[in-house]
Amino acid sequence: MRVTTRLAIDRLRRARARREVYPGEWLPEPVLTEDVGERVVRDESVTLAVLVVLESLSPLERAVFVLRDVFGESYGAIAEMIGRREPAVRQLAVRARAHVREAKPRYEVDRERWREVSDRFFLACATGGVDELIATLAPDVRLTGDGGGVMPNARRVVQGSERTARLLRGILHGAGRDHFLDRLGAGPDDVGVAFVNANGLPGVVLTLRERPVAFLQPFVADGLVREVFVITNPEKMAGLVPGGVAPVRA
Repeated sequence: MRVTTRLAIDRLRRARARREVYPGEWLPEPVLTEDVGERVVRDESVTLAVLVVLESLSPLERAVFVLRDVFGESYGAIAEMIGRREPAVRQLAVRARAHVREAKPRYEVDRERWREVSDRFFLACATGGVDELIATLAPDVRLTGDGGGVMPNARRVVQGSERTARLLRGILHGAGRDHFLDRLGAGPDDVGVAFVNANGLPGVVLTLRERPVAFLQPFVADGLVREVFVITNPEKMAGLVPGGVAPVRA
């Protein structure tokens, strides 16, 4: 366990260095999960929104937080694993918890309510106009896109219901969609839509010849969508493929 933990910390440090030069915004890789119902309230550490918060911790803080608060390891055991004295480990845990508590988003805890709002949002994305989309969004909604510098996507966080709605319409129905499909050598009739559970919450996967090319997931609070993640980076599609079929690459 000690060797594994230190290897994981080294990997986190390398990943953090890569993200400093990452083109545009960075989001974690989504992974298909079962429909876990109310368990999502208790196991929210798997959601993409919380994973984003964890990524903002230092590698040591993240290791201590996960080992202590997720796996329940003792401070003494963690100190041995990461090569630090126990008082230092306790201090790392305090800092990590404070950061997570402050930064962790507060979203809807009622599973049925979340599903209802998500379904209304997905329907507006598919068939509605800008006004219908705006009606599902909080006024201060945020949209974060991750194309990895490879595929079209928002390069900066978009904030506000009107800007978010217009961007989503462009991505799903307008010039943004056409540009995206051109990069894949495909047309609108080649694209499928799959409703999935990813990281414990509802999402939508756009597929090309049954392979994922884009992922969309809303986060809900007070009956409205408060945040939207849009991932088009082909390097982050593998977790959305049942059975491990390779994702489509541009």
